[in-house]
Amino acid sequence: MGTNHGPYRLIALDLDGTLLSEEKEISLENKKWIAEARKAGVTVMFSTGRGRQSAMNYVEELALNSPLVLVNGSEIWENPETLLKRTEMPVEWVRTFRQMALDYDVWYWAYTVEGILNRDNWPAKAETEDGLIWLKFGFYTENERKLTALRTTLEARGDLSITNSHPCNIELNPLGADKGSGVRQVCGLLGIEMSQVIAMGDSFNDLSMIREAGLGVAMGNAQEEIKAQADVVTSTNEEDGVAEIIRKYIFHME
Repeated sequence: MGTNHGPYRLIALDLDGTLLSEEKEISLENKKWIAEARKAGVTVMFSTGRGRQSAMNYVEELALNSPLVLVNGSEIWENPETLLKRTEMPVEWVRTFRQMALDYDVWYWAYTVEGILNRDNWPAKAETEDGLIWLKFGFYTENERKLTALRTTLEARGDLSITNSHPCNIELNPLGADKGSGVRQVCGLLGIEMSQVIAMGDSFNDLSMIREAGLGVAMGNAQEEIKAQADVVTSTNEEDGVAEIIRKYIFHME
């Protein structure tokens, strides 16, 4: 271990809207300060709604060998090669959700272990053939009335973790699979407490980890309700908000 400049031992980062710019890139400044934090003995990990396929290029870019919380917590990886836990979504649920999306005429997508499916790319037998392992389902619409109606119906079920990664979407995972519980399990692996975690994000799928972490950080571009529940608000994802927090809370630089 290097010299750690404070109580924080783990930094859990959301990707889209947090670490990544709008161009989906990691800025040089963010890269630099993530490297400094790691040199100081702090573990840096991703906690994202993305699946393994679309997160791995960033893992490789930063040469991370840390745990991963993927698909909003439906997968927890001990390291990029070793799966610790996977929470599957029953195929009957997927059928129900897809039918709802068709009834409301909204865009939809789903994460499987094998990859992402969406409205334009949904194999005829996707929900009948065995072999696909389902992890997450999502709806997207700019029609607020439809979004609210969908959410109300889904909330009545009581078996779902309902979040979003954008104000116009709804993301569904089985209850108990969320970023907060994922990061908590990673703490167990690392032998640290949630109080030693800095968690950063911008959307409702980040709220569980922002609430539970020792330091919950909302991005400057975060949804207002996330800012209201975070301990601190940093700059936006276009202004190296991640680097700013590392400088301030790991290295005590203003």
